Amino acid sequence: MKTLFLVLLACRFAAEAAVSSAGGLVLIANKGDRTLGLIDPVAGKQMATIPEDGNTGHEVAASPDGRRAFVPIYGDSGVGKAGSDGSLLRVMDLVKREVVGTVDFGKGVRPHCAVMGPKDGLLYVTTELEKSVTIIDPASLKIVGSVPTGQAESHMLAITRDGRRGYTANVGSGTVSVLDLEARSLLQVIPVSPTVQRIALSTDDRRVFTADQTRPELAVIDTVSNTVAQRVALPGVAYGTATTPDGKWLIAALSKNKQVIALDLETMQVAHTFDAPRAPQEVLVQPDGAFAYISCDASKQVLMLNLKTWQIEKLIDAGPGADGLAWAAKP
Repeated sequence: MKTLFLVLLACRFAAEAAVSSAGGLVLIANKGDRTLGLIDPVAGKQMATIPEDGNTGHEVAASPDGRRAFVPIYGDSGVGKAGSDGSLLRVMDLVKREVVGTVDFGKGVRPHCAVMGPKDGLLYVTTELEKSVTIIDPASLKIVGSVPTGQAESHMLAITRDGRRGYTANVGSGTVSVLDLEARSLLQVIPVSPTVQRIALSTDDRRVFTADQTRPELAVIDTVSNTVAQRVALPGVAYGTATTPDGKWLIAALSKNKQVIALDLETMQVAHTFDAPRAPQEVLVQPDGAFAYISCDASKQVLMLNLKTWQIEKLIDAGPGADGLAWAAKP
C-alpha cells in the first residue's frame, strides 16, 4: 500500500513538473460574465479574472512575452445570428490585471479570432462583417492593413509557421479562404461543406483541418493543391481542433457528444476517446506538447488532458460560457 502511494505521489509530482516547466498561464474567455480568466494549470484553478468592459469577447490571444492579452469584443450573438456588432478590441495587462488599451474599428465588424503573426509580430483579427482579416500593430495599437477573405462569416484563422499564409474558416459559407499575408490578398476560396467550424494547421503546414458541421466528418485540405484531399469519419460532429507540436495528433472536441478525441495523423484513425463535461468547445495544446486544454462552455470548466499518459489530469473551474483559450508564457 505504501509503495502504491509513493508511485501515485511520484506521478503527481511528475505531472506538476511538466506543467511547471512550460511556465505559463491558460487564458480563457468567459462569455457569461464578460471576463478574461487567468488559469494556473499547476494549481488547477482560475486564479483571477479581468473584466473586459464589453459585450462579449469570445476569443483571446497572448503577446509572445506573456505580458498582454488581446480580446476582440464580438457582440452578444453567435456567428451569423442577429445581435449586436462588436467594434472594439481590448488589450489587457496580465501583470496588472486590467484593461490598458483599446482598438476601435470605427464601426461594427464583429471581430472574433485574434492570432499573433509568428514572423512579423503583427496581430491578425478576423472581422466578419467586413469579410476580412484586419491587421493591427500591437505596439502602437493602430490598424495597419487588412486582407480580404471574399466570404461571409470568416470566423477563425490559422497562420503558417513562416507567417506567409493564412486560412480562415468561413462558417455559414462552408468554405476556407487561402490568404497571402505578405501581399495582403485573397488567393483562393475552397468549398468544403454547407457549414464549417474552427480551423487548424498541421505542424508541417501541409494540411489544414476544418470540421464539417452537417455531418461527423473532418475535412483535410492539401495546402499545395488547395483542395479537400481527404474526409475523415468521426464519432460525432467536431468543433474545436488543435495539433500537437510533434505532428502526431489532432485533438478535437465533439461538442454534442460531450467527448474529446485524439486522431492519429498517420493512420487518420481515432486512437483515444474521453468523456468531457457539457459542450466542449476550443482546444489548446501546451507549447511543449505535455497537455491539452479543452474549454467546456455549458459546464464552466476546462478539461486538462495529459498527452503523455492519455489521462484526464484535472477539471478546472472557470467562468460561465467558457470558450476561447490561449497560452500566456511566463513573463
